[in-house]
Amino acid sequence: MALYLGIDSSTQSLKGLVIDPEAGAVVASASVNFGADLPQYSCPEGFLAHADPLVKHADPLLWLAALDLMLSRLQASGVPMGRIAAVGGDGQQHGSVYLNARLGEVLAGLRAEAGLPEQVAPALARPTSPIWMDSSTSDECREFGARFGARLQADTGSPAIARFTGPQIRRFAKREPERYAATARVHLVSSFLCSVLSGREAPIDPGDGAGMNLLNLRTLAWDAEVAEFTAPGLLAKLPEVRGGVAGGLHPYFAKFGLRPGIPVAVWTGDNPASLVGTGAWAAGVAVVSLGTSDTFFAALDTFRTDPEGCGHVFGNPAGGFMSLACFKNGSLARDRVRREAGAEWAFFDREAFERTEPGNGGRLALPWFEPEITPPVLTPGLRANFAFAAAAPEVRVRAVVEGQALALRRHAAWIGRFGRLRVTGGASRSPGIRQTLADVFQARVESIAVADSAALGGAMLAARADGVALERMAEAFSPVTAVCEPRAACAPVYDALLTAVRELERAAPAGE
Repeated sequence: MALYLGIDSSTQSLKGLVIDPEAGAVVASASVNFGADLPQYSCPEGFLAHADPLVKHADPLLWLAALDLMLSRLQASGVPMGRIAAVGGDGQQHGSVYLNARLGEVLAGLRAEAGLPEQVAPALARPTSPIWMDSSTSDECREFGARFGARLQADTGSPAIARFTGPQIRRFAKREPERYAATARVHLVSSFLCSVLSGREAPIDPGDGAGMNLLNLRTLAWDAEVAEFTAPGLLAKLPEVRGGVAGGLHPYFAKFGLRPGIPVAVWTGDNPASLVGTGAWAAGVAVVSLGTSDTFFAALDTFRTDPEGCGHVFGNPAGGFMSLACFKNGSLARDRVRREAGAEWAFFDREAFERTEPGNGGRLALPWFEPEITPPVLTPGLRANFAFAAAAPEVRVRAVVEGQALALRRHAAWIGRFGRLRVTGGASRSPGIRQTLADVFQARVESIAVADSAALGGAMLAARADGVALERMAEAFSPVTAVCEPRAACAPVYDALLTAVRELERAAPAGE
């Protein structure tokens, strides 16, 4: 039977997942951790060190080295690579890669005897890639706002956002005009890696393209006026926008046992891929993804935007649109709180909640160790309404987890009320976090079988490109494995604490 490969290029790692839709099974997986496995690229947490904490760039050659290594590990695992009938995938949203006019010849001429990084390097017009964590484009965002006002959000689904690709391109064109002039094509992480796999330039799909402030979601085409304002001649430097199949797999990848010519599905962003992988591409259920960033997303029944300007609208790979609220300080922030409290994960995930009561006596914290994006706050630092450092470890843990959950609820209210939440990502394994989400949202929290929902979504989209129905795969790959029910007695406790979270957010330094 046919197998399908999904690849997820996320902030800190690259994962591959092979599925068998006929058997309803995940048959193999492999992953590469950027810090542990590829230290030579100096991106231990997915980005290069920089004197300015707002600047977060990565070496795009890192992603190519990770792709080579992941495929070699997958092959070594013994999975029958020759049975893989199509490849799909996703990339961290908003990150951009700048290529010169040699891109086409470089991709077409990939040779099996050399690795991807050394072969693709000559096609880079810029040596580093801004990623979604970059918050250095405040000036450019203000320029977008002054030029387009409310139209930008009304047409592209989001106001000007520092991490979005459009402001990043504008900053690059202003500060490095010669390198921008040498740029023939601007790709997203997703379309860049998809281009490498197919050996030809790949399109950008509407799901990932919507995270650029450049795609008009009413027409599903690049907004020519916005593009020209962003940077001179940008429209000609952008790939086409569409889904479907990008092309056939390049012969280079036969070295890993894959069959040249199999379909390569157009890649999407990690959040749209997770929407598919969690079986939530139809309206009615929301997803909370607890990873490097925390995100709340759901399919939209109708096109609408966040009146507060924090949330976003993207294309839904299954058709229509999806909504999303993203919080930059997710698992890395939780890990820092855990380490500073001197606690093991077993304590953080369970014991801390057994030792404290819901509501934590009104004590809340927002762990903004990195500049936050929901709401936009440029000056990092933990905000708490009590003496955080002097408190017991269990009090600190609950304060942070409840603060994050209440912020999710507050900033996802525009999307709608949901009776069911599906959780994914590494922190979704935490019983304490799951119960907190159930109580804060007063919703049934469902865990699903596969934690790597983005990679699974990529594999499902690959199978769809080969004719397999998404509905059929959802039943097999997105079953509910555990349920956490809300406790009604907690509803008034957390309703009252919403005000405290708003006050904490307003406690950010003036001018943000």
